[in-house]
Amino acid sequence: MNSHSYMLFLLISLILSDNIILLTSSSFGNEFSSFFDAVTSLNPNCLNLQKNQSASRPRKPSTGCQVWSKACSEAVLGLSLRPETVSWLKSVRRKIHENPELAFEEVKTSELVRNELEKMEIGYKYPLAKTGIRAWIGTGRPPFVALRADMDALPIQGTVILLFQPAEEAGNGAKRMIGDGALQDVEAIFAVHVSHEHPTGIIGSRPGPLLAGCGFFRAEISGKMGGAGNPQHSVDPILAASGAVISLQSIVSREANPLDSQVVSVTRMAGGSNLDMIPETVVLGGTFRAYANASFYQLLRRIKEVIVEQASVFRCSATVDFFEQEYTIYPPTVNNDHMYEHVRKVAIDLLGPTNFRVVPPMMGAEDFSFYSQVVPAAFYYIGIRNETLGSIHTGHSPYFMIDEDVLPIGAATHAAVAERYLIEHS
Repeated sequence: MNSHSYMLFLLISLILSDNIILLTSSSFGNEFSSFFDAVTSLNPNCLNLQKNQSASRPRKPSTGCQVWSKACSEAVLGLSLRPETVSWLKSVRRKIHENPELAFEEVKTSELVRNELEKMEIGYKYPLAKTGIRAWIGTGRPPFVALRADMDALPIQGTVILLFQPAEEAGNGAKRMIGDGALQDVEAIFAVHVSHEHPTGIIGSRPGPLLAGCGFFRAEISGKMGGAGNPQHSVDPILAASGAVISLQSIVSREANPLDSQVVSVTRMAGGSNLDMIPETVVLGGTFRAYANASFYQLLRRIKEVIVEQASVFRCSATVDFFEQEYTIYPPTVNNDHMYEHVRKVAIDLLGPTNFRVVPPMMGAEDFSFYSQVVPAAFYYIGIRNETLGSIHTGHSPYFMIDEDVLPIGAATHAAVAERYLIEHS
């Protein structure tokens, strides 16, 4: 995942939200300074700022969007496409893209986010999960909705929680954010991911399972070393490992419902180095994936059982490590039906029915799944594919780039997702 683009979606929505309230604002400087003159007052009990800031008295929004309509969608999209908004968004994205940072090392990126929040007098709590941030806009009263890692919209009523999360790629940053209180009061959460599979600006999602749960395992099978010419004096862990690999394939082919997609793949096996000796130990490992939570944890249980029991058949012993202490287990990402429908309605009203697609589930994994286990959630894609620009590579490719024309569209979509949720749940 390219977190820089998503962080910009989130930052730009702060400005969009201000514009939605202050339609007469003419410059970013004025928008920043007038932010608290435009929004309803924050609950002082929620504030945790790094400098003294005061909240203004509540004011009614000037958009008239007490009930969400197509006009509200058009207003959000129009504001996101303002030349000064697009120019600022592109310039900041390019700046932060020059300073990529690894999991839990997002020091400069986090500092940039906090600086932008402080310019707009947005309250926030820092740190969460070492470099993460929880920010908020609005009344400080229910309903609460969260936007993770990408961009936000100023709520007309209620409160938007902004989650700038570190370590999605490695380290389960979401799990640590939750442990540090990121979802306090939150009743729904949304997130967006760029996709090179869909043309620029196309929104895609689906109800129910969207991304698989993913786990890894490493097994060590121990026997007794001996000469290969006299195998009766040894206990052969290679034979035991071979039996385990074959038996692991039957978990999916003979134990799983054919309509419930699952994967168990052994990707590594390492034994001795002497061609004339049966080694004492063999290490094997791989990955497992499933769309349903029950199926995922059933795979975990059966992988351990099969390896341990198959080792014992060949007089060996075995241990299996699922790297749970290293936070490498990601449960399935499952979209709540109602939250998915909310995203679908927002996208169609904003961009038209031809620009929304129901996408197939994928065997990739995302730690947004941890949020979806706690509160109703929806995860969706926005297309960035533009063959003319060369925006055709996956986010994990060294050739990855995005069509920057997607930025205002993503900002408007994410902003409308939050604002419409608050309006409809007030």
